[in-house]
Amino acid sequence: MADNETEQTNTVDLVVEGCRLPVNMAGTDEWPLAEILSRKDVDRAAPEFYVHYIDYNKRLDEWVTLDRLNLDKLQMPKKDKTPVKDGRSSRASTPERDMVNGGLLPGLSRNKSNAGRKRKLPLGEGSEDLAQDSPAPTPPPPTNNNSTPGAVVNSNSNSNSNPPHQPRQTGSMVLDKSHDDIVTRMKNVNMIELGRYRIRPWYFSPYPVELTILPVIYLCEFCLKYMKSRKCLDRHKEKCGLRHPPGNEIYRKGTISFFEIDGRKNKNYSQNLCLLAKLFLDHKTLYYDTDPFLFYVMTEFDNRGYHIVGYFSKEKESTEDYNVACILTLPPYQRKGYGKLLIEFSYVLSHFEGKTGSPEKPLSDLGLLSYRSYWSQAVLETILKLQSPDEGAERPLITINEICETTSIRKEDVISTLQYLNLINYYKGQYIVTLSQDVIDAHNKSMLKRKIRIDPKCLHWNPKDWSKRGKW
Repeated sequence: MADNETEQTNTVDLVVEGCRLPVNMAGTDEWPLAEILSRKDVDRAAPEFYVHYIDYNKRLDEWVTLDRLNLDKLQMPKKDKTPVKDGRSSRASTPERDMVNGGLLPGLSRNKSNAGRKRKLPLGEGSEDLAQDSPAPTPPPPTNNNSTPGAVVNSNSNSNSNPPHQPRQTGSMVLDKSHDDIVTRMKNVNMIELGRYRIRPWYFSPYPVELTILPVIYLCEFCLKYMKSRKCLDRHKEKCGLRHPPGNEIYRKGTISFFEIDGRKNKNYSQNLCLLAKLFLDHKTLYYDTDPFLFYVMTEFDNRGYHIVGYFSKEKESTEDYNVACILTLPPYQRKGYGKLLIEFSYVLSHFEGKTGSPEKPLSDLGLLSYRSYWSQAVLETILKLQSPDEGAERPLITINEICETTSIRKEDVISTLQYLNLINYYKGQYIVTLSQDVIDAHNKSMLKRKIRIDPKCLHWNPKDWSKRGKW
């Protein structure tokens, strides 16, 4: 018996950073493979381990106790085969280290060119760059039995479709290999209090270290300033004159309002917004140059003020015509249709600008689901507005470009959506869209769930030509 305990103790001592072994996931009976990211021995008899579940989202990472580890299947870390450089030792190889996930969260970055003019703080990296929203049911692919003819799509519009744009090397979505820093891979904030909600963060965010060791970080829900205690928050409330985000209110319908915030004119708010967003975004690197960005904050109004629901940011000048850099719905407001509302608002702005737009790539997994769902609904809605052909009459015609003009969705996104839904067929020298009744029924059902929509008549906004730097 003593030998077994000694053997287990020796095995526990081998569990270090970079090791992999099955771990019992909280709230389940599953034992997925996980990587040890950190270890703390506060109590020698009961060490704790911070684990990342391989092939699972990082928001599920957690501290676990020894009894949740399967020590019988312990895998020791493998050393990198690359030679040691600059006197630094090689590190354990991980899947994340071999990948290039990238991007900069508008507002905060590791851009060295800004080092001379901005005070740099501890940096982090992040995740879902797009709205978290429950995607509408995907219409099933058409069947050959009861298909009804749809719109004929001009073959010249998509026969030679361009490949998706590659991620940019400058701006708010540059590739960054520095994301493998162990510190930034671990959640550093236990809880935040924002208004009437206490929210458990998903990812790392570079808040001051003296705050991250506290059980709760208190945020002013109007200016987003962070404080260490409720007493400090109460004192701040007496001084804070804001009851809504700074900037111009450009949209209001019912209780929903949108505010446009200039990253140059409202630096403190923009930086605080990015710090907050970083708690729920991954694969992003933070930097403090907010000047090139506009932030559109969606709020809900009640008798206490305008409460932040979510936001998206966009560059004032985008060489790729991206209309969204980062987009987020805060967790308390997710699965209520607000994600699609944010996406729809971004395309309404693009329509007012007379442009087609697209979110910055690459998209996160949840972001791709949200955008695919929105694109599917917007494209099908446009096609179904065409008049149905009478018996013997010609089918209605629409080109890819006309769909783009109506929806303000970029051409490659429209094409990829039609291909994803398996609606395009090649027939007698041209591409046609064939909609089955099942597709139409599924679309109508999903549209009934969208209780709130953007009303362009309620938007009071004039686009600016940001190419003239004097307007910055």
